[in-house]
Amino acid sequence: MSEVSALAQRIDALLPQTQCTKCGYAGCRPYADAIASGQASYNQCPPGGAEGVARLARLLNRPVIPLNPANGAERPRPRAIIDESLCIGCTLCMQACPVDAIVGAAKLMHTVIEDRCTGCDLCVPPCPVDCIDMVPVTGERTGWQAWSQTQADEARSHFEAHQARIEKEKAQREARLAARAARVAPGAPASVPGASQATETLTTASPVSSGGTQTPDSSPALDEAAAAARKQAIIQAALARARQKKASLAAEGLGPRNTENVSAAVQAQIDEAEARRKRLGLATDNDAPPPDTPDTSDKA
Repeated sequence: MSEVSALAQRIDALLPQTQCTKCGYAGCRPYADAIASGQASYNQCPPGGAEGVARLARLLNRPVIPLNPANGAERPRPRAIIDESLCIGCTLCMQACPVDAIVGAAKLMHTVIEDRCTGCDLCVPPCPVDCIDMVPVTGERTGWQAWSQTQADEARSHFEAHQARIEKEKAQREARLAARAARVAPGAPASVPGASQATETLTTASPVSSGGTQTPDSSPALDEAAAAARKQAIIQAALARARQKKASLAAEGLGPRNTENVSAAVQAQIDEAEARRKRLGLATDNDAPPPDTPDTSDKA
């Protein structure tokens, strides 16, 4: 292990592991790598707060400096709360959560596992119906006074498990695509790399992990039409509730939270969510039903 890598590991051990990206990097370890290599300062972690800066300063034998306000302010730790009456089950918040603290299934309401939530805010911008609130849960305690090393270690484990799951699902998706290509390609060889694995994946994949259910090729057209109609009805009802809620917030001078001054990583996540909203037909904000779109879960 190189000297820089060893230092990055020690820095990472002092970070709160919220994976919030407020430091300007994709997670706590990338931020630690940037500090160790001299590409970032040690005062860019709002969840760690002033104590976090002091911890890193001692490790690096550097002076204690104020938290950089460009990265955010030290605050009581919040927890995500989902208004289940507005949730449409789009799964975008689940995809955004770096520690798998949100559970649910496509087209069903979601909920938050309280002990897992790190208060990172990343689930708020992608929500198309603005049904997630970040509620402070630590009173006046902020930074490391509102967090613990045990919680940080658990959050790191959950993040690593999340990353491993993402890689596994990516491999399964690629296997499904290979199997599909083998079925439809004219004159395709009987054996295609990944096809046998894909066949097994198709029969065992969970609807929750894949973000949708598998539709057999032999489904009658009437069943597909009925399913599409139900989908449109659910979307329209959810959009109506969302418009009502946003109108109520606007009357109080309020609006969507955590959508300004976000990091480049979070902005990229918002842009991706907007593209998915269009594919789901959620970008239309009028009374006309959005056009039905084919399932593109394997193309995302």
